[in-house]
Amino acid sequence: MRRTRLRRVRTGAREGNRPLTVHHLNQLLLVCALVLLIAVAAVRISSRTGLPSLLIYLAIGVAMGQDGIGDIQFDNAELVQVIGYAALVVILAEGGLGTKWKEARPALPAASALALAGVAVSVGVTAAGAHYLTGLEWRQALIVGAVVSSTDAAAVFSVLRRIPLPARITGTLEAESGFNDAPVVILVVAFSAAGPIEHWYLLVGEIALELAIGAAIGLAVGWLGSWGLRHVALPASGLYPIAVMAIAVAAYAAGAMAHGSGFLAVYLAAMVMGNSRLPHWPATRGFADGLGWLAQIGMFVLLGLLVTPHELGDDILPALLIGLVLTMVARPLSVVLCLVPFRVPWQEQALMSWAGLRGAVPIILATIPMVEGVADSRRIFNVVFVLVVVYTLVQGPTLPWLARKLRLGKGDEAADLGIESAPLERLRGHLLSVTIPEGSRMHGVEISELRLPAGSAVTLIVRDGTSFVPLPTTGLRRGDELLVVATDPVRDAAEARLRAVGHGGKLAGWLGTPANGGNRR
Repeated sequence: MRRTRLRRVRTGAREGNRPLTVHHLNQLLLVCALVLLIAVAAVRISSRTGLPSLLIYLAIGVAMGQDGIGDIQFDNAELVQVIGYAALVVILAEGGLGTKWKEARPALPAASALALAGVAVSVGVTAAGAHYLTGLEWRQALIVGAVVSSTDAAAVFSVLRRIPLPARITGTLEAESGFNDAPVVILVVAFSAAGPIEHWYLLVGEIALELAIGAAIGLAVGWLGSWGLRHVALPASGLYPIAVMAIAVAAYAAGAMAHGSGFLAVYLAAMVMGNSRLPHWPATRGFADGLGWLAQIGMFVLLGLLVTPHELGDDILPALLIGLVLTMVARPLSVVLCLVPFRVPWQEQALMSWAGLRGAVPIILATIPMVEGVADSRRIFNVVFVLVVVYTLVQGPTLPWLARKLRLGKGDEAADLGIESAPLERLRGHLLSVTIPEGSRMHGVEISELRLPAGSAVTLIVRDGTSFVPLPTTGLRRGDELLVVATDPVRDAAEARLRAVGHGGKLAGWLGTPANGGNRR
């Protein structure tokens, strides 16, 4: 393994191999803090321009590298791979926690087809294009085809979050991005291993077995974790987010140690917990979201450091050709072949074809052949890096425009309530903290019109910084915060009723509006 070389910071003392001192630690902390602040500010630029923030993080790493102003010499691909895997676990956990089961469930068959058959089609077509158009050997071409066949939900939804899409599209894209990492990782590792693959059906069987083991472990760990968190009252609310992330990471480790797909295990475990009624959910969601941002920033900065910009010149044209095959042929073909049997309209197929953004996963996977010592592995990494940057620049800003042209944006919907639950263990009840957002149809509803189940009641309202005990005739307003006490048997029914009123108003349950609010997210 090559050693990491970092430019020594001159402090006025004699140069040499000195141990790390407090002064060096302070310098390192200052650099990390500045990088994080710049990255956080970059999110603002990203939200205004439609440019995925991952490109800005990569640019920060490149600017700090040996061809940039930082002049940091860094070439440790194995370290980047290890940190990238750890970051990917956190990103998948955060994505699973945010996946809405009610949207993902109808999309599971289509998403599974895209994650399995779609990946196979994409790998084959892209590898053929890389071999015949750029002259790569078949082994290198297959590695490139596998590396770039995984989509990145974080990149897609950082662009599309401003344009609400139909549930079928969001559910399919989210589930696909969570599922297709696992088979792609297996393929890249298999193609990078020494020696030829003699029997392709053995590789298919290995993929199926690893996915089955990972899925079983992920679902089991997620269910057990949800059950435990709902029945054990921790002494501090801040412990719940830590416990949730620890359970998700444990699912990855258990899946990997059982020779299954750890990536699928962590995604499914997080999705199960994310769709359970966990205590202090908004705090947990915010904590996971923050960890996800931190993982992305650190990962992309390191990947930018690993790049040597002056070596990219010869790989720009091959990257553009391979990216053109992937974007215009492989991805649309895999989408059409996989989604036509599900009778998905052509407009949705077109958007999902163009929404196949590549982000963190391909660049991380491109370090695997480098670590394994595959011939031309540095060229593979450079090609993948250029491909991801260029086609994200092209696809990212145009995705909202395409969604509008295809008329796939949803109309105005009632905003969902923010509900946080804290268990009252000794009283065998729950305290629900409810926030009424802008756009909620609970605005104007009187307390008596909520029709909460017996055993639950609104005990306090906080409005404009003032708290008061409501009367049955008190009308609710946007921005109100409600405290609702519910006994354990009716806790779920009370939350479901609150969400139903938030979506359907006082007539929830009539005129076709679901009476129970459906899934809580």
